[in-house]
Amino acid sequence: MTAVRLGLLTAALLGALPGVAAAQDQAAALAEALQERYAGVRDFSADFVHTYRGGVLRTQATERGHVRVRKPGMMWWTYTSPEAKEFVSDGRQVYSYLPADRQVFVSDVPPDDQIGTPALFLAGKGNITRDFDAAYADVDADEGTTVLRLTPRAGDLEYERLDLTLDTDSLRILAISARDLQGGESTITFSNLQENQGLTDNDFVFQVPGNVDVITDDGF
Repeated sequence: MTAVRLGLLTAALLGALPGVAAAQDQAAALAEALQERYAGVRDFSADFVHTYRGGVLRTQATERGHVRVRKPGMMWWTYTSPEAKEFVSDGRQVYSYLPADRQVFVSDVPPDDQIGTPALFLAGKGNITRDFDAAYADVDADEGTTVLRLTPRAGDLEYERLDLTLDTDSLRILAISARDLQGGESTITFSNLQENQGLTDNDFVFQVPGNVDVITDDGF
């Protein structure tokens, strides 16, 4: 490489650095604003479409249902198609109910600093500015939306990153996409979102159905 070309390349890189730094600062400020906004959201409900593509087995799936969430740590995901199933957290334990298999899996909700499930992030477990590095995602966003990429600072989670599609004006989360360690992409898109409806703890009490096998973390 000639001295002239090297000089031009160096100048170009130095000229780009302020822009990169500014974008990083803006993304960090957006993450702080998002954390502040969602600190004021006590509960919400929405319809959702859950899609999954890729991974080791290169599978594709689309599911639909309804979700309701109450902070901290409570949520109820009801999948209605193509197969009925429910995932419930009462803030202490997580129940995974598969009616077709007549099974309920029960596990403890992990501590805030060990959140490995992106869905629990929506339920107020964890902190955006504390637990993630923020940047703008290099993807095509629809008009009026912004995609914020969150990379977890902990390296032992189930996913590499989260992409949050936000309404640019209101900062409502319209979709959350997680890239897992096998290269798969899981995306949940929300609609009919309603916030602060006054949901109570009683709305997240899961009654284990009769005639099902209950499987806990210790295998019983």
